[in-house]
Amino acid sequence: MTFRQTAERAAIAGRAAFRVQAVAIATLAAFLSPALAAGERPTAVIPKQTIYPGTTLDAGMLEVVDVTNPDIAEGYVRSLDEVEGKVTKRTLLPGRVILPSALREQYAVERGAKALLVFNKGGLTITAAGSPLQDAAVGDLIRARNVDTGVIVSGTVMADGTIHVVAK
Repeated sequence: MTFRQTAERAAIAGRAAFRVQAVAIATLAAFLSPALAAGERPTAVIPKQTIYPGTTLDAGMLEVVDVTNPDIAEGYVRSLDEVEGKVTKRTLLPGRVILPSALREQYAVERGAKALLVFNKGGLTITAAGSPLQDAAVGDLIRARNVDTGVIVSGTVMADGTIHVVAK
């Protein structure tokens, strides 16, 4: 008789502990995902038509929809702010979610175009005409050829399209 009472008490204690854990998990989920706690569905950005590589995205080409598939993998673009002004690296199909890896920033300098090379060290500033050897976005480290001397230098692309040469 004592054994049964102890087993029943253990079972009751186990169910109580399970309830406490379930409440703790639900509370934690509410703090981590306010959209789910409020009953809102997550959204995804999808193209309205086929978009080819090299196209600059704007809001007219895209649509924000509610995600109805609970098994969809994370990592897709959820808002228009994430894609506005970006350029596609591969073809985007209508009705499919957009992955951030399919997008890139716009190029600040393009291969073969003219760019200003700038070297700064202390009070010394040297500028020269240059030609980038590759396409690059702001902040990319690239190689460029000095048009006058033919010397190839490395530098960082700036927002104004200049290339700030790094010292060796």
